[in-house]
Amino acid sequence: MTASKKKGTAAEREVVNFLKIWWPAAERRALSGNKDKGDVAGIPGVVVEVKAASRLELAKWQRETYAELANAGVSACVLVVKRAYKAVGQWDAYVPADQIPSVLRWGGEQAVTKDGCVWVRMDLLLAATLLKANGY
Repeated sequence: MTASKKKGTAAEREVVNFLKIWWPAAERRALSGNKDKGDVAGIPGVVVEVKAASRLELAKWQRETYAELANAGVSACVLVVKRAYKAVGQWDAYVPADQIPSVLRWGGEQAVTKDGCVWVRMDLLLAATLLKANGY
């Protein structure tokens, strides 16, 4: 296993262990080739993609997360990006704005992608709390 693969696997494991607080069935998803459905299984209706890279490639990762959302046939997704020297609950979580209740929608930092989608950045703790509050 390459060093970058080990780094990614470790990050996925940390995210899964954190999400088990809300979803005890959360687990790392087995690789599925070109029809990937995200890195975390066990959260019904949600795709979770985890990235632990030294170079931020946000637009590419957001497109990948949306593709996985379509592959999984679910209605919600979260892109989690590891932050160095931060606890997993403080890692960045990017969520499409249309998944956030309108009363809270503009509380985070926004990033508009080329396809016009607005993503909101928050920490993973808030993202998990919002998903759970929305019935996931």
